[in-house]
Amino acid sequence: MSEALGITFEENDRAGIITLDRPDRLNALTKEMFEALSAQYSAWSPAAHIYGVVMQSTHPKVFCSGGDLKVLQQWGEQGALDEIRDFYRAAYQHVWRLEKFFRPNLPLIDGLCLGGGVGISLFGTHCIAGENYGFAMPQVGIGFLPDAGGTFFLSRLPHHMGLYLALTGKIIGRADAYRLRLVTHCIPAAHFHVIVDAARDNHPIDKLLDGLHRDPGEGELARLTPIINRIFGADSVEEIFGLLDAEDGPQAEFAHATAAEMRKKSPTSLKIAFQQMRRGRELDLADALRLEYRLTQKIIATDDYREGVDARIVGKGREAAWQPDALSKVDDEAINRLFDEPADHELYLEDLTPGL
Repeated sequence: MSEALGITFEENDRAGIITLDRPDRLNALTKEMFEALSAQYSAWSPAAHIYGVVMQSTHPKVFCSGGDLKVLQQWGEQGALDEIRDFYRAAYQHVWRLEKFFRPNLPLIDGLCLGGGVGISLFGTHCIAGENYGFAMPQVGIGFLPDAGGTFFLSRLPHHMGLYLALTGKIIGRADAYRLRLVTHCIPAAHFHVIVDAARDNHPIDKLLDGLHRDPGEGELARLTPIINRIFGADSVEEIFGLLDAEDGPQAEFAHATAAEMRKKSPTSLKIAFQQMRRGRELDLADALRLEYRLTQKIIATDDYREGVDARIVGKGREAAWQPDALSKVDDEAINRLFDEPADHELYLEDLTPGL
């Protein structure tokens, strides 16, 4: 596979090795990378000589920053909605293929893993976090939605943590991720080579990983669980803001800072993400991905999506001018229609029998 693609594949004895190698773009994912990943997993799935797959990154601080916003911004400027739609289709179809991949899948993450990066690492048999692991689903900050399966896995996190992470885009470390079961093992990055060697040598992986695992202790969210559970269990985004603003107890500083951070996000995206978390609890992964693709097709044509991506890329993080600019101006019925009315194209997910 060409290095220009930003991802390489190799076979080392019994191990398939995937290396994310776009350090200048923080390993941002393109449509071609998603398609290459799907094709390679499809080839390795029935391959009896492959014991398991290891995924690693060449960037010292970032595993994967998510989708390539620069490309998406350029397509948005050109009005190339079909290209954007195809990008998300490829992403969601790969998430589905990864979920159905039955061999050991071993992403070795010792840096930031954001958005689409979560999608290419979470839905496998294992997820290994090094000391510098960081997780976030920051998409509401660009006028989009927590996707790549976020509807499914975030909605199932305890204590309304999924909604909190979806609405804030908060980066959490490996201790919190482990307690939330977003990673399966916490292993010092210095030992990652042992995992690669084990996969290469067909060594039973679970016993090895359990032996290398080190309990990361209590994360930041542990002490915040009561207030997050109380506030983010509210019945609307407006009520969440009201509770955050009114907080005057020991966690007032946290509450007010959280409200301030959420006010930077697209009001429409906040409402969409809230609905995702409510509806996602009742959906399996396939239906969650289909819903995300339905929403995506509609959102990519909105001013907020174009503005959010443009503000991040061209404006280098400038404050976005959302339309509408307040929750009170968001039409709740219009939000419901985004979810309930079919889009022009629905997501096709192949019927993947394990091992085939």
